[in-house]
Amino acid sequence: MTPDKYIKQAISLGAANAVKFNIADIAFDPRVVLKCIFGCKDYGKNHTCPYQKSPLTMDEYKQTLLHYNWGIILHCKDKATSQRASFEVERQAFLDGHYFAFSLSDCGLCKECSKIHNRDCNIPERARPAFHSVGIDLFKTVHKFDLPLAVAKTLDDDINWYSAVFIE
Repeated sequence: MTPDKYIKQAISLGAANAVKFNIADIAFDPRVVLKCIFGCKDYGKNHTCPYQKSPLTMDEYKQTLLHYNWGIILHCKDKATSQRASFEVERQAFLDGHYFAFSLSDCGLCKECSKIHNRDCNIPERARPAFHSVGIDLFKTVHKFDLPLAVAKTLDDDINWYSAVFIE
């Protein structure tokens, strides 16, 4: 199966761009956890933050993801589109026989994550972790494809949201 089908699907679902990646294009870096712990106002406040009581270590996430050969990176202009589109591409890839298809997308399905009230996830079948939460350097990864990503310095700066679907 070619990645073109999934790229077209991502764009039809609202992605500004979508590109195929090979697993060698993914930049793993354990330093991203430092930005999570010491730079994220939501650290530990949601179910998709794997550093909170995760059964896997960062190295185990890396070793798990290295079993994939390729996938699709989706560039979107908002978090909701990124989450929805990547999950739908994951679902389609699964239905096409890629039964290990798995998306990474900074979860934003609920207005407020149930974890802050010590409740189970409301939508565990759709919630997915973000790139950085499994040890992937998003900046280095997407810049390999000349996709736009810069640190937002003001509230007026363009925001770019990224998700990925690891397919095969």
